[in-house]
Amino acid sequence: MTRIILIGYRGTGKSTVGRRLAERLGVPTWDSDSEVERRAGKTIAEIFALDGEATFRDLEVKAIADFFRQDAFVLATGGGAILREETRQRLRQNGHVVLLTAEPKTILQRIRGDKTSATMRPNLTSLPPLEEVVAVLEKRWPLYVEAAHQTVETDGKDVEQVIQEILAFRKEMTPFRAC
Repeated sequence: MTRIILIGYRGTGKSTVGRRLAERLGVPTWDSDSEVERRAGKTIAEIFALDGEATFRDLEVKAIADFFRQDAFVLATGGGAILREETRQRLRQNGHVVLLTAEPKTILQRIRGDKTSATMRPNLTSLPPLEEVVAVLEKRWPLYVEAAHQTVETDGKDVEQVIQEILAFRKEMTPFRAC
């Protein structure tokens, strides 16, 4: 079984790395945010605004649980997937969890460069953008670390370099196996 799960704040490269890594490994790729949107028929921002974050997290838990019916995949999770303990445990127990990180300024630059962020991703606080990134990262950091088997810094690296780090770590695990 090859199950690689990418976690981390938005803008750290989870979706991009996930697609390319899955291609390399010849396994399906999934994005939990996209799956939640597909199932709800709404964007994440709409779910947050109309139904609330708790509803979004309920949908996210169910979508992530459903992915584990497959033996092999690369899953890019939403930045807040680790907020619920049951999800952190499920991820860690059922796959190789890779935490992708970047500096707050890099994250903000990437978010601003993503045309879908403004319409699809809700603001998480009422703080100015950079302060929001710093505050949310500070709050979530212990949860990311708790869930992760591996951490890969993405600042100053291209997608191929990030993939190489993930695969090198995977190769060092003898044998690599996802529960």
